[in-house]
Amino acid sequence: MAGGAFLGDSGHGRDYKEGRVTAFVVITCIVAAMGGLLFGYDIGISGGVTSMEEFLRRFFPDVVRQMRKQRGRETEYCKYDNELLTLFTSSLYLAALFASFLASTITRLFGRKVSMTIGSLTFLAGALLNGFAISLEMLIIGRLFLGVGVGFANQSVPLYLSEMAPAKIRGALNNFFQLAITIGILAANLVNYATPKLKNGIGWRLSLGLAGVPAVMMLFGCFFLPDTPNSILVRGNKEKAKEMLQKIRGTMEVEHEFNDLCNASESAKGVKHQFTNIMKARYRPQLTLCTFIPFFQQLTGINVIMFYAPVLFKTIGFGSDASLISAVITGLVNVLSTIVSIYSVDRFGRRVLFFGGGIQMILTQVAVGSMIGWRFGLNGEGTLSKIDADIILALICLYVAGFAWSWGPLGWLVPSEICPLEIRSAGQSLNVSVNMFFTFFIGQFFLTMLCHMKFGLFFFFAVMVLIMTIFIYFLLPETKGVPIEEMGRVWKEHRYWGKYIDDDDDDGDDVDDDAHVF
Repeated sequence: MAGGAFLGDSGHGRDYKEGRVTAFVVITCIVAAMGGLLFGYDIGISGGVTSMEEFLRRFFPDVVRQMRKQRGRETEYCKYDNELLTLFTSSLYLAALFASFLASTITRLFGRKVSMTIGSLTFLAGALLNGFAISLEMLIIGRLFLGVGVGFANQSVPLYLSEMAPAKIRGALNNFFQLAITIGILAANLVNYATPKLKNGIGWRLSLGLAGVPAVMMLFGCFFLPDTPNSILVRGNKEKAKEMLQKIRGTMEVEHEFNDLCNASESAKGVKHQFTNIMKARYRPQLTLCTFIPFFQQLTGINVIMFYAPVLFKTIGFGSDASLISAVITGLVNVLSTIVSIYSVDRFGRRVLFFGGGIQMILTQVAVGSMIGWRFGLNGEGTLSKIDADIILALICLYVAGFAWSWGPLGWLVPSEICPLEIRSAGQSLNVSVNMFFTFFIGQFFLTMLCHMKFGLFFFFAVMVLIMTIFIYFLLPETKGVPIEEMGRVWKEHRYWGKYIDDDDDDGDDVDDDAHVF
């Protein structure tokens, strides 16, 4: 098969003693991964809140009037189409986009831990503003603060996890970030199920205000987290960096890895402008993948489900309670399937999961679009029987499962592990900013797209998943088990990217004799 170099199980050409997997590094990575709770809770909470009538009456009365005016004769596809309503959801991701560039500089100069702390504080401020909001302006400002928090957390946490984890379990530990996202989504769905039943119309306030809980958890965790050896070294403390490396590897024999870190640090010090440097031809593989992986991740259509699950289920005929329960079910499937990814990513590799998840999503998107088109047609008029609703829910769960063990966690893992230290912050910033831009785009325009494209929207996403699966097949080499500072030779062995890598760009290591084309 064409597409990339696959390194043997050893993962490197010379004897590389990583030490053991210590309880310290596992606990540290689990604590750091809590940063994903911020992103996940917000993704899950938005759709439930925007389906609460009390919330809509207070901040978006036009939506309520439109729904009442058209009741009995509206097209199901256009029931919630309102630009201000979608701006409430999507404004956060626009703020996260711009915050990621500032976060890149802070992460590089002051360390991953400082960046995570800033993210926690700003997210907490946004949660308080939203919970006590008395005007639409206050609501949107709170969303912007939340966005800054998400931008900082998404910039720093995946980098932190990739730099702390041993190569042999880097995929699993990094995927704890995605697991935290899915747990945050599930928690938000459970909160959204319970809060509408509260009296005095305070349900939406509680839903939005509880976003402060994961922020406080993350802030508390940051007080106890050490910084990564890579980050400590870049800031000039060689002895402290070596001591931290010995501690997280559980052995004093870390000379090989430490020398790699020192070499990478020296290269990084010579780079004044990371964003200019990443544009050089030698970094063309990293630039391409850090741009297109987050682009494709959002065009899987997953946030159609995650943002607007209750709204979507109500739109296609589920009742209010049924729509929220369905959102909880999809959230639970999301968590369980991410655990599958944690188990399998370092056993079967990144490419296998990308392919399997892609095929699963294509088939289920086509099936969902066909079912909705069959029952509602082009005019959006029709009803779902209980059997129809159960089938659609099952298909959506299969789709969510396909995403959760492939493009969900790998969309954060791969960009964070493929960049050398001298462009690592820039690469992650690019990953986050592209991800946030297209998250904003989908969040802002999905309901309008559903209104105009109707059931064809699901076919559109299926085609996009097909394109991105082909992209992975030809352009992503296998990175399983390769030490993060020795990643350069993976590109050199690749049949396409190898032409961009000069001999003096490589890390000097020979690839295993048993390396072969994947």
